[in-house]
Order: sequence, then structure tokens, then C-alpha cells
Amino acid sequence: MTSTALTRYSDRYVAKKALFAFLGAAFRIYGPEGNLRFFIKQKAFKLKEEITVFSDEAQTDPVLGIQARGIGDFMGTYDVTDKKTGETLGAMRREGLKSMLRDEWTIIGADGIDIGKVKEDGSALALLRRFFPIIPQSFHVSLGDKHAGVIKQRFNPFQLAYDVDYSAASADELDPRMGVAAVVLLLAIEGRQQ
Repeated sequence: MTSTALTRYSDRYVAKKALFAFLGAAFRIYGPEGNLRFFIKQKAFKLKEEITVFSDEAQTDPVLGIQARGIGDFMGTYDVTDKKTGETLGAMRREGLKSMLRDEWTIIGADGIDIGKVKEDGSALALLRRFFPIIPQSFHVSLGDKHAGVIKQRFNPFQLAYDVDYSAASADELDPRMGVAAVVLLLAIEGRQQ
């Protein structure tokens, strides 16, 4: 992997779900300068979730693959691969029972070992949000005991959008491709609750 292969990745993004998409959902992830970095078109009616992340809206340049290991996503594990090299980057596992009250994901490294968490903010606020979904979510990203970033939902009842900040983690601690995969899964899976 050359250093130029990761130049489209950064530690800050704005991620948005498209207001309208025919037969599925579409997401765009913008860099700090406001330029499109990633485009995702999620197909509807798939039993086994498979998401391709593209670098362009024309969907000609696939960069990441995210695929569910099984059918359904209640306690799903999603493998993340680099579409250019075929390299397995790791996985994201949704903690199904815990996520009923407070959304939680485990970040799994390429070696299969748990390396971190993506957790919705406080339990009381998370529970209140189940009844009043207009309250924006915040997710705290940790690697071991170390704070690595935050993914904050913008207050907008019409469009799901997140401000993403991974500046507390270095690329050695969190592969920036796994950071993008985490945001995509929050948009695609947790975003269904919106």
C-alpha cells in the first residue's frame, strides 16, 4: 500500500444521508474542505448486507467493501476489505442486545482481535432518544482505554448527518479506512432507526 492510497482519508469528515434515493439509500462523505471523498449507494431488499464505498459518485472507483457475515443485522458482524488490494482490514460487530438501549459497535482488527468501541453517549440520553428520535446522537470512539474520536449527529429532522472527528487517534492506532467503515455502518444500519 503506497502512501498515496490513503490520501483521500482524513481525520475529519461530514457524512450525510441523501434526502431521496430510489430503491435504497445513498450516503456522501465529505472532507474538511467540503469536497466529496466517498459515495455509497446501499441497495434495498438485500438479505445479506453488502456495501461498496466508492471514491466517486459515478461509482467507477470502489475503495472499500463492507459485507455482513450473516443474514440480518441485529448482532451482525461486518467484514471490511480494501477493494484495491483485497486486504482484509478488520470488522465491525454490532452489539445487538446492548444496542437495544444504547447503540454499541466493537472494532475488530485485521488479526481478529477486538481493538476498540463505538458507543452512543450516555445511557439515559440514549433511552430518551428511543422515544424522541429527534434528539441527536453522539458516538464516542475508543481504542482500548484511549479516546480516539467522536461522531456527532447534527440536529436536522429531515436529513441524517454526522460530524466526524478522529483527530485524537493516529493512523497507526486506527486504520483510517476502518474509521470510514464505522461511519458508513452508522449511516446505513443505525440510520434505519431515523
